[in-house]
Amino acid sequence: MNILTFDIEEWFHIIDIPNIKGEKHWESLEVRIHKNIDRILELLYIKNQKATFFCLGWIGEKYPEVIKKIDEHGHEIGSHSRLHIPVYQMKPEDFEKDTEYSIKTLEDITGKKIRMYRAPSFSITSKSIWALEILAKLGIEIDASIFPASRSHGGLETFRYSKPVLINVNGILLKEFPMNTVKLFGRNMVFSGGGYFRLLPYRLIKFFMKNSSYVMTYFHPRDFDPYQPVLKGLSLGRKFKSYYGLKNAFSKLEKLITDFEFVDIKTAEKRLKWNTKINLGDIK
Repeated sequence: MNILTFDIEEWFHIIDIPNIKGEKHWESLEVRIHKNIDRILELLYIKNQKATFFCLGWIGEKYPEVIKKIDEHGHEIGSHSRLHIPVYQMKPEDFEKDTEYSIKTLEDITGKKIRMYRAPSFSITSKSIWALEILAKLGIEIDASIFPASRSHGGLETFRYSKPVLINVNGILLKEFPMNTVKLFGRNMVFSGGGYFRLLPYRLIKFFMKNSSYVMTYFHPRDFDPYQPVLKGLSLGRKFKSYYGLKNAFSKLEKLITDFEFVDIKTAEKRLKWNTKINLGDIK
């Protein structure tokens, strides 16, 4: 089962950018979300392909027309937080406020219940498992935040599942759609989204896809925008990770959607049997 998802944020919503410290700074930066979203939606329309879009509450506040357009194209919308702050950098009360505000913003725009959530940069870690309790409290039914491998921001290597599971959160069942992984050089690795997708040759991605029974993709509008400005203050490593492969990424996405069958999370949820159930305490 292959699942297609997008994380909807602006080109400058990169974790740990030294010269961008909050939403006041964002006001002065170029707006690129409209043309980038339109390009994605046009491709999905041509391919008759549905996807799940995890959207920032900030995008909804600033550009509600973007959220409306995604909804009008028939795609399901989930929350991607309000301000794109890593979960592990927040106190529980701040995370709850941020998430609740994002959910309400998106629900007010679409008139539909927000059932799904994905943390910025998969930032639910061993130090922020408490976030799952807050998500359940806020009525989130499906989470897609767990990255069962190491990464610079986030990652939960101790999570033993790379397929959908039910998590018992104090008597509330939360459906978890983690990232999928492959073993490469003895380590768990992700290939199906973000910088990983841009970095790897399509031939290798296609090989991994063919040999995976479950694939969770995640893409950002900026992944397909080779003309975006380069943010100042980036380390060489971060600059490489954020800008490598932009030129050919959209054609790779077109090939991927053509070569493989994808569904959105809503469809995947209905197809799964949900036989695996774990307790929240088992993943702390």
